[in-house]
Amino acid sequence: MKRTVVVFGILLVIALVVASVAPMAMAQKKIIRIGMVNFSQCCPYFIGMDKAVKEEAAVYPNIEVISTDANGDAEKLTSDVEDVIAKNVDGIILSGAWLEAAPAALEAIEKAGIPVVLVDRKLKGGNYTSWVGPDNYGIGVQDGQYIAERLGGKGLLVVLRGGPADNSIGLDRTNGMLSVVQKTDIRVEMAPDWGGWSSDGGFKLMENMLAKFDKIDAVFCENDSMCLGAQKAIADAGRSDEMFLCGVDGEKAALVAIMTEGSNYACTGLNNSDQIGRAAFHRLMAILAGAEAPKDTVLPSPLITKDNVIKFYDPESVF
Repeated sequence: MKRTVVVFGILLVIALVVASVAPMAMAQKKIIRIGMVNFSQCCPYFIGMDKAVKEEAAVYPNIEVISTDANGDAEKLTSDVEDVIAKNVDGIILSGAWLEAAPAALEAIEKAGIPVVLVDRKLKGGNYTSWVGPDNYGIGVQDGQYIAERLGGKGLLVVLRGGPADNSIGLDRTNGMLSVVQKTDIRVEMAPDWGGWSSDGGFKLMENMLAKFDKIDAVFCENDSMCLGAQKAIADAGRSDEMFLCGVDGEKAALVAIMTEGSNYACTGLNNSDQIGRAAFHRLMAILAGAEAPKDTVLPSPLITKDNVIKFYDPESVF
């Protein structure tokens, strides 16, 4: 297993599995099939989660992972679920990305009588067996506390959002941050458009905000990918010393940025998809082995700064 960043969250669920998963997977001769159903593989976060599940499964020669990508299409997600069910999977891990609800997909899984573990996104409008993910509001609060303290309660804060408008994960992160910052004299300016959770999107949003404001003190991004793009736009404009950035996820590239001497990338909140993917795999294995798994498991999401980043950095992490 990899270093602290991976093990940290998995320890919460591993107690359920240590005695049961390995005997189940290794002793049985039958092939165990898992459907890894992804709403999107657009971004490093979701790619990392899919890869983490595959890497964990690869330890066992009789576990087969059938991975799908709906390319952000809700109807295709339901079709992908139906396809993996038709291939007689024993269980499904479902990554909903920015999708808020997938009632038809969850209904098909429930009708098939197989367990489903949701990762990151807790889908609405349907039943699920178990969920593993972060406290996004709490992560936002942490970032907000850091920003408020570092700015001394005043200054201009720019906010870059991933979208769309009803994205509960993004809303939770920003609202958590605002719950702290709005109690201070810090002025908050939201970028008017959406960054699409990508580095390119963050770059474009930040270019526009740099053109609009002569002085910016801090930047909050709903994920690290957008913050990495924003950091590049700031550097290209020669304004790196003017402001600092805080993101969410603990993406490997962001941790490198935080560790870099003189960097203006100041903080992020751990929501590592490598960690979540591996935890979800073990949760599903425990369920298939007969364990009564918790309905919901919130993984710890500590604030990461230059003071503790080395504890969470894993050069071999898939995210």
